Amino acid sequence: MHDVRELIELGPEAVRRLARRDHSLDLDALEASSRRRTAAKERVSRLRAELKTAARVSTRAGAPDEEERAAARTLRDRVQEAEAEARTASAELTGRLRTVPNLPLDHVPEGRSEKEAVEVRRSGVPVGTGRSGVPHHADIGERLGIFNGARATRLSGARFHVGCGAGARLERALGDFLLDLHTEHHGYTEYAVPFLVNRETMTGTGQLPKFEEDLFATRVGDRELFLIPTAEVPLTNLVAGETLTDADLPLAFTARTPCFRSEAGSYGRDTRGLLRLHQFEKVELVRVCAPADAPAQFQLMTGHVEECLRQLGLSYRVVLLPAGDMGFSARMTHDVEVWLPGSGAFREISSVSDCGTFQGRRAGIRHRGADGRKGPAATLNGSALPIGRTVAALLEQGWRSDGSVVLPEALVPYTGFRTILPGGRTA
Repeated sequence: MHDVRELIELGPEAVRRLARRDHSLDLDALEASSRRRTAAKERVSRLRAELKTAARVSTRAGAPDEEERAAARTLRDRVQEAEAEARTASAELTGRLRTVPNLPLDHVPEGRSEKEAVEVRRSGVPVGTGRSGVPHHADIGERLGIFNGARATRLSGARFHVGCGAGARLERALGDFLLDLHTEHHGYTEYAVPFLVNRETMTGTGQLPKFEEDLFATRVGDRELFLIPTAEVPLTNLVAGETLTDADLPLAFTARTPCFRSEAGSYGRDTRGLLRLHQFEKVELVRVCAPADAPAQFQLMTGHVEECLRQLGLSYRVVLLPAGDMGFSARMTHDVEVWLPGSGAFREISSVSDCGTFQGRRAGIRHRGADGRKGPAATLNGSALPIGRTVAALLEQGWRSDGSVVLPEALVPYTGFRTILPGGRTA
């Protein structure tokens, strides 16, 4: 969320920068809401002062008479009315601000889709470019006997997944490998977090109110909870409402959780396989730091994602997303795209986002600098990695013409096998 004073001070510049994201900022309405809140707060302060003065005068004069008591009751009622007006004005302004996305950094490219992303670098020669006929990972999994799409559909409908045998073992092994890499080599602390969170927690990271249609919600009695779309939500909010010093920062959190997404608006895209499921598992990274340190932390986190892919021997590239294709809370995003020879294309496997102080202000995560001044802390997040999409890349890049799949050496200590053969046998 933004500081309204900063948006108003930026004025037309804020309007211009948000237009790059296809957001039309109504600056006049925002200023009007801000003035109403300020006026309401000033009225509360004035009436409270009058009430305090009247109480002092009454105390000095002895016991108040009926007329004085009636005047005091009237003044107290006016204070309560003013407080209610101030709450309404504050809620109106907060509601407006919560729908405004983060301001993109100036060097973020123009554009509204992945087509305008700017390639930063790539690693490895895309497997399969010199040979044709690499199957789609869904076909590879079914032929190996490690996926069962029919049973998944019978259990839950479209866009769910059942892995079995060596496939289930591969998914478990991959999660363990990634968590060990991040905790033992990249300095992250692993957390076990709730998969159900409240509305305030979802709001703190920017999923609400804008993306409510993408979320799965449950209600028991008067208790409302949301299934997390990513571990970014509980991990970032671990320090919601806290004040952190330079000695505390940076914080580095990781967790492996299921993620639940309705994928509203994406129907017809990636309906086969593991790329766009309603439920999937993911290892997430979150960093919290001083605002000035965010650019360095952004590059560090991107490097951590890339190291996962390098150790798995997967070909990939890094792109800088255009302003109109970034997530709501991001001011800059690297997409890391893995090569999928079955589709003949690079596809996103991780988004690493620098959110600046946007989430820190929403969630009340504060930073106190060496000079004692307080302000919102900066937050960053990235996938490292989603289990399903990584399995898809391993199957397609590791596929051999005899129908087998060869896995990277780094996974052998976790799987106990290097090759998956037709029929789900391993070697």
